[in-house]
Amino acid sequence: MDDQAGQRRVVIIGGGFAGLFTARALRRAPVQVTLIDRAAHHLFQPLLYQCSTGILSEGKITAPLRELLRKHRNVECVLAEVTGIDPERRQVHARRPGGERMEFGYDYLVVAAGVEQSYFGHDEFARYAPGMKSVEDALVIRRRVFGAFEMAESATDPAERTRWLTFALVGAGPTGVELAGQIREVATKTLRSEYRHIAPEDARVLLFDGGDAPLASFGPVLSGKAAAALTKLGVEQHMHSIVTQVDGTGLLVRDKDGKVTRYEAGTVLWAAGVAAPAVATAIVKATGAKCDRGGRIMVGKDLTVPGYPEIYVPGDLMCLDGLPGVAEVAMQGGLYVGGHIRHAAEGHPSDKPFRYRDLGSAAYISRGSAVVSVGKLHFSGFIGWWVWLFVHIGFLTGFRNRIGAILSWWFAFTRDLRRERTYTVREVGIVRDVYTSPPPSPANDG
Repeated sequence: MDDQAGQRRVVIIGGGFAGLFTARALRRAPVQVTLIDRAAHHLFQPLLYQCSTGILSEGKITAPLRELLRKHRNVECVLAEVTGIDPERRQVHARRPGGERMEFGYDYLVVAAGVEQSYFGHDEFARYAPGMKSVEDALVIRRRVFGAFEMAESATDPAERTRWLTFALVGAGPTGVELAGQIREVATKTLRSEYRHIAPEDARVLLFDGGDAPLASFGPVLSGKAAAALTKLGVEQHMHSIVTQVDGTGLLVRDKDGKVTRYEAGTVLWAAGVAAPAVATAIVKATGAKCDRGGRIMVGKDLTVPGYPEIYVPGDLMCLDGLPGVAEVAMQGGLYVGGHIRHAAEGHPSDKPFRYRDLGSAAYISRGSAVVSVGKLHFSGFIGWWVWLFVHIGFLTGFRNRIGAILSWWFAFTRDLRRERTYTVREVGIVRDVYTSPPPSPANDG
């Protein structure tokens, strides 16, 4: 990107909804934009569970950032992982794949790095109970879900077979509910006639949560309908339950009376809680900003860090007025920040505060069943499913992804076909994380 003297420099950390919408809002602004992302693609996180259960491929819920921003001539995309900032020198510190250090100067900084899975102080659970925040997570879950049926098919011990046909999900929010419903659909519809030694429909799906009911944030009416739909589907709901231990063969759960019960399960999936990533912690330390219990950064009404009017925090990392970490908040926050920066760069600064317009919430339970809340309007069952369908088609990024999703849904919903069931049995690549230093090359003995 050509360096144009006098133009303000904007650095955006993260290419999720908040980062992408900020960049889009700056398309014609007199600024130079550098968007830094560790994965170089935009991910539609609300449909990750469909990737993990074989309905959609990862290509249908992602889009390369360079493709999305190819017409934005003032935007440069950089593949790197941000490690911290120097707010006094206005510099962002990052590292390229392989570990090489980089620095980027800025006049405005947009921190839109998103959040990661929280295990509430028990990070050791992650080895046995993957979360679902990235494409990598979804592919790991796909391998574990479909692999569990394969392991059950070849097992000769009845107890081992039962364990592999037991799936435990921790967290009864939208992600947990959607995964639970989809696993039961996989077992009762997609796989029902494919095996010779097991009956996939015998698979048990256990849903654990410390709250009173699934989808409690949707209100008692929709929550009750969601619970009824899950029960009809065959999902066993264990509310008022706290998971205290997870290992390779199951988990320990404490109920509201303090009784601890062991559940044998071949697959445990974690959908409870989120936490700020390490870069957020580094930014809080550098700026002295306050944060909530989950590490989300507290911001003012203009989404800036107090004392640092050039640093904006939209999206999931933003802590303001109890707003939830959902896509709609991130989109609107990104548009607001982009507009705010554009006005300032054009010499017309705005003092208009950010106001969120609640577009509602939606959760898919099974084919023909979903719950949707839009203001005072509540939809459930088949009508809710249709509303969910159109909402997600509208929010998917890119025409190609929309058409691909519609075609995949058509086959999945009308013929119970899930074409995206391929998973790897080996780890791909030479390092687990490309941002760590690569292993040394073997010595050449000549």
